[in-house]
Amino acid sequence: MKIKFLTFAIICFIASAVYAQTNINNYKYVIVPEKYDFLKENDQYQLNSLTEFLFNKYGFEAVKEGADYPKELMQNRCSALNSDVIKDTGMFKTKLKIILKDCNDKVVFTSAVGESREKEYKTAYNLALRNAFKSIEALNYKYSPNTNVTSLGNTNQTQAKTEVTQEIQQLKKEIQNLKQEKQVEVPKMAKPEVVEAPKAVVKKQVKDVAVIEGPSNVLYAQAIDNGFQLVDSSPKVVYKMKTTNLKDVFLVEDKSAVIYKKGNDWVIEYYSGATLKQETLNIKF
Repeated sequence: MKIKFLTFAIICFIASAVYAQTNINNYKYVIVPEKYDFLKENDQYQLNSLTEFLFNKYGFEAVKEGADYPKELMQNRCSALNSDVIKDTGMFKTKLKIILKDCNDKVVFTSAVGESREKEYKTAYNLALRNAFKSIEALNYKYSPNTNVTSLGNTNQTQAKTEVTQEIQQLKKEIQNLKQEKQVEVPKMAKPEVVEAPKAVVKKQVKDVAVIEGPSNVLYAQAIDNGFQLVDSSPKVVYKMKTTNLKDVFLVEDKSAVIYKKGNDWVIEYYSGATLKQETLNIKF
């Protein structure tokens, strides 16, 4: 009975070690904190620097918290593990163990406890940490990219893009419905305008178009994050428009409106109450 139990325990230990190694191999970076909770100062006894050195020694790309992160890590924080060193209680021994967590604060790996009987703090912490790192060394870490890890970092970005796309589609649908209603109403209004003052109406419309599209109403596009801002000759910011997944279609910031290219013209459509309004903009990129 004891032999069966011992065999089962050994199998579980080996399976756990293999699983941990496979998991950890999916992560390229390890972020090392500037200070451990059981110490009073940043990098006291050079323990954080030693941690960074040992992770690099065993194949990881270790970076200090708050340092200039590599571009890949900036774009996907889930490609890194967050490391920590915990101090266990001991009467005559210094005991340290290493914890590795993923970007969701889930523990991925816990090392064996490293011990030291030295009395001098710096020496004791140094030896205990090196002994704890024997568990890291035993993993024989080798980076192996995992698309599932990458996808975790992009979840929020993908969700945001989906929401913007859905909003645009809904807005376009509402605009299309209003266009259809407007097309039905136009024939009823066309006759009174022509009968009462056709010439005056034509002149007024031409004059209005000239005001909208004249040189004094030119809007200059200036690139900003996620789109452009349109300024007049003052210069004054008239609109801020954000890029979408649709070509030449922009959302107008702080306004229920879209700006899109229609032929050679740029057009803004927006709601005024229940009425859809449309204006031609003279935009210079």
